Amino acid sequence: MKTINRKGLTLIEVLVTLAILSIILTALYSTFFISQRAVAGVDESLLRLHEVRTALDIMRREIESAKSGIQIKDRDIYGRQASQITFTAFSSLMPGLSKISYYVEEKDGNLILFKKVTHPLAEEENTMEAEIVENIEEFSIQVRDKERWLGVWNRPEMPEELKITVTVPLRNKSITLFETVRPMIGSKI
Repeated sequence: MKTINRKGLTLIEVLVTLAILSIILTALYSTFFISQRAVAGVDESLLRLHEVRTALDIMRREIESAKSGIQIKDRDIYGRQASQITFTAFSSLMPGLSKISYYVEEKDGNLILFKKVTHPLAEEENTMEAEIVENIEEFSIQVRDKERWLGVWNRPEMPEELKITVTVPLRNKSITLFETVRPMIGSKI
């Protein structure tokens, strides 16, 4: 009769195997959550950049179709540039011509870009106001007049070109996005 050698695992081999398995699972678990946090941070940054880019695009389209009276004021809030622009154009928020303003206000130490739309002849009762971009660092508008850039404009004629700049904090640095606008009404073809 033959004897069958049945070898099993000893208790030490089982414990060593479990220890190695737990180290591998801990490493995988940590890697998963680190990558998940990184993806969430990238998503947040991309969403923020998309928000600013969309706001700049809407401003560009509205300023390109401005009918008259572009006024730009150069302001400063706690050492940060905060321009204001007001003009008359068609807005999707109100029928007919609208007086549109983009300006910055400070709330709880953060600068917020606002948009205000009113009827050009009405008083303040038909005003629509909305936050466009929260937590910005700077909002500036410059107007090109011949060969120089100005931060203030209050002339009846339309400017040749405008440069809108928005600076926002992303993670540990600041990102500046800008849009160059050439008003179509009243300009040379």
